[in-house]
Amino acid sequence: MKEPNGKDEPYILDSSAFLAFFEDEEGAQTVQGILERAMTGGVIVLASFVSFTEIFYITLREQGEKEAEKRIRLMNRLSMTRVESFPELGLTAGRFKARHAVSFADAWVAATAVFYDAVLVHKDPEFEQLKEEVRLLTLPYKTDKRQP
Repeated sequence: MKEPNGKDEPYILDSSAFLAFFEDEEGAQTVQGILERAMTGGVIVLASFVSFTEIFYITLREQGEKEAEKRIRLMNRLSMTRVESFPELGLTAGRFKARHAVSFADAWVAATAVFYDAVLVHKDPEFEQLKEEVRLLTLPYKTDKRQP
């Protein structure tokens, strides 16, 4: 997406976007394109600290410790900024959690998107209820219901 001044808007990748990328699901090419543009400085990419935890535990459950650690190492090498918790962000996440039926992790990711005016890249139907408050780039949904 381009801002009116022609510059690329920042993006935040949800855990579902990372999983699409790692597992070469539909939408992986979109995530890869965003990450490639980040490598050249063409776009800023953010990731919430909670996404690192989600990727680790989902992968640990499904594929074991070795693959989970491998994915975290890869995430740490990607051209993106990891956003840690801080008080204002926590309050914004709390507001999302109080007003919407979203997971704790999704509230943090949405709060980060709003705080940094970033486009949230995801493939999680839970975010659809936030479309009036958060700019979304929705990847094709999966038919199975894996929950981060």
